[in-house]
Amino acid sequence: MRSYSPDLTPPWKRPKPVPEVPAEPDLVVEEVSTGFCGAVIRCEKTAEGPTVTLEDRFGKHRVFPLVERGFMLEGQVVTLVRPTAGGPARPARTASGSVAVPGARARVARAGRIYVEGRHDAELVERVWGDDLRIEGVVVEYLEGIDDLPAIVAEFGPAADARLGVLVDHLVPGSKESRLAEQVTGDDVLIVGHPYIDVWQAVKPSSVGIPAWPTIPRGQDWKTGVCRELGWPENTGAAWQRILSTVRSYRDLEPALLGRVEELIDFVTEPGVD
Repeated sequence: MRSYSPDLTPPWKRPKPVPEVPAEPDLVVEEVSTGFCGAVIRCEKTAEGPTVTLEDRFGKHRVFPLVERGFMLEGQVVTLVRPTAGGPARPARTASGSVAVPGARARVARAGRIYVEGRHDAELVERVWGDDLRIEGVVVEYLEGIDDLPAIVAEFGPAADARLGVLVDHLVPGSKESRLAEQVTGDDVLIVGHPYIDVWQAVKPSSVGIPAWPTIPRGQDWKTGVCRELGWPENTGAAWQRILSTVRSYRDLEPALLGRVEELIDFVTEPGVD
C-alpha cells in the first residue's frame, strides 16, 4: 500500500490559486518571466506540452509554454489553458486591443485634448481608438496643418488639469515639422510624431492589398502621385475611404503610429489629470 505524505507547508507559504483563463484568439496577456505582451494567435499541442503563440503590437511572434501562473491578464496573474469548444466566451476587445466594456457610457470630456494634423488622421484615430477615447473622455481635434503650431498651443494654454497632446506627420530630424515642434515646450504639452509623409502610409500595405507604398518624387502632390502609381482614380478623398475601409484593428497599422497614439492617450489621461 502506498504511504500518504501530508503537505506540511504552512498555509501562508502555499501559493494562492489563480484563475484559469482559456487562451482564446486575440486575448491580450503578458508573460510573467519576460514581460512580453501580445495577443493570442494560436495554441498548439507539442511534445514538450501545450504552448501559446503571442503577437505583440509590432507584429513579433513568440511561443510560450502554458504553465501554471505563467501570464498576467489585466494586471492579475492567471493560468492560461487551451480553449475548449463551447467554453465561456472571452472578453470582447476594442479595435485597439483593449478589453471592451459593454454598456459603458462615454465619460464627460476632459479639459485636455489630443490634436492631430488633418481629418484623415482624426478618422484613423477614431477607427482604432474611438471606444477607448470615449470611455476616457478624450476629445481628438484636427488642425488642417501645423504651420501655426506654437500659436495654437499658446492659445490652448496647457495646464496640469488640461494637458495637450499633438500628433505630427513626418516628424523626422531636419523637417519643417520638427523645427515647429522644437518651438513648443512645457510639462503639460507633449508633441510626438511618426515618420510617414502622410498618415496613409501608417496603414500597412498588406492590409490595403498593395506590395508597398509608392515612392513619389519631390515636387509632386504625394497623395495624387500615390493614386496615379497604384492605378486608382485621382480622387484623394475616395482613395482615403478605400484605405480606411481596410483598417479593422490595430493590427492593420504600423507600430510607429500605434506607439505614438497610445503615448498621447496615456499622457492626457495620467492619474491626477482631469
